[in-house]
Amino acid sequence: MTLIKSISGIRGTIGGQTGDTLNPLDIVKFTTAYATFIRRSNKSNSGKIIVGRDARISGDMVAKVVCGTLMGIGYDVINIGMATTPTTELTVRMAGADGGIIITASHNPRHWNALKLLNNEGEFLTKDEGNEVLEIAEKEDFEYAEVDNLGKYTEDDTYNKKHIDSVLNLKLVDVEAIKKAGFNVCVDSINSVGGIILPDLLDALGVKYTFLNGEANGNFAHNPEPLEKNLGGIMGEMSKGKFDMGIVVDPDVDRLAFICEDGKMFGEEYTLVSVADYVLSKTPGNTVSNLSSTRALRDVTEKHGGKYTAAAVGEVNVTTKMKDVNAVIGGEGNGGVIYPESHYGRDALVGIALFLSSLAHKGCKVSELRASFPNYFIAKNRIDLTASTDVDAILVKVKEMFKNEQITDIDGVKIDFPDKWVHLRKSNTEPIIRVYSEASTMEDADAIGKKLMQVVYDMQK
Repeated sequence: MTLIKSISGIRGTIGGQTGDTLNPLDIVKFTTAYATFIRRSNKSNSGKIIVGRDARISGDMVAKVVCGTLMGIGYDVINIGMATTPTTELTVRMAGADGGIIITASHNPRHWNALKLLNNEGEFLTKDEGNEVLEIAEKEDFEYAEVDNLGKYTEDDTYNKKHIDSVLNLKLVDVEAIKKAGFNVCVDSINSVGGIILPDLLDALGVKYTFLNGEANGNFAHNPEPLEKNLGGIMGEMSKGKFDMGIVVDPDVDRLAFICEDGKMFGEEYTLVSVADYVLSKTPGNTVSNLSSTRALRDVTEKHGGKYTAAAVGEVNVTTKMKDVNAVIGGEGNGGVIYPESHYGRDALVGIALFLSSLAHKGCKVSELRASFPNYFIAKNRIDLTASTDVDAILVKVKEMFKNEQITDIDGVKIDFPDKWVHLRKSNTEPIIRVYSEASTMEDADAIGKKLMQVVYDMQK
């Protein structure tokens, strides 16, 4: 089955049978359920819902179905077209809308798409709210508008500029220092919406740039997850020594990875660490990341006198915990930076502007900046689920195996050792089990990760 309903929204492959994939009938049902939930929640009553999408080939089809459905239930639709996830989130707030739908499958391959659902603050629905949407969809407990009450449709492409302006106006974004530094960067925007908005951001920051895969046509030139194994093209360009740094985003531009001037990965885990170090040096406070993220954020936070807290995986879990502990910055180790001064959502534009500000102030090379942080090695592995995989039984087995260690089970099972950790959990976005492990050497990280992977393999037989 490739239709996944989770805290991250409704996600599936395009085509196939209803109830098993993301197809027009299921798009109508879940869009209607979401609009019904928003209407009943009574948190806002503007009658407007924002729709934005990434550049996926299926995006135009899905957007037309979504927009027509929202109009059919009586909502006015503001379609902002091809836009990043953080742009759509900010638009909900800027436009005073009741909610928003982002049409993107984020880092998933080109044949996937998804509906990410926002509240009137432009933030993702909580788990309980998402479950309510699913219950409405399951019962088909909804009603469409009569002819005189149908919604209206408008298109507005002005929010990219408004998003950029909001980034430039952040207190810790030092535009003049960035301009003075005269950076020259190489960007891989994976044939999606980063190729539309990032040139304008870099122009405003006075940064010289060269784009790879810059045409927003949805034909992803490589696997869109911004991991080292997928980035041979831009790493090769960087190794020629022509650029100060490389910038990589995923298709909806909420994840961000950097490449050093010598062509080596900065490490997507260290995107948040580096930005947090800069923010904490100016505004000390607390931080949050998810359980699968590097310990380096904890180390950097404590160096600046703050407190680090871990949350379950999933952006809404991180933002909820950030609000609980009044964090000044947070995010996820996959390259997601969440900076509340802007908004409670992962935002690569914010991450780029803060990183360049830090680099301009320090006056160092990207590789030198990376070398200034605690050095950990993280292994990221995945195991495809089979029809017979009993994830709950696997988690029980792992907890029993490591019952004498520190265990956290708010999201799968994480085992913390004094010098390393390993985290096993079922993905919210793909039919896989993720096994992440971190240690002071890659060999140790691999070893503990493979030990847990073998447990899964043995129980799948």
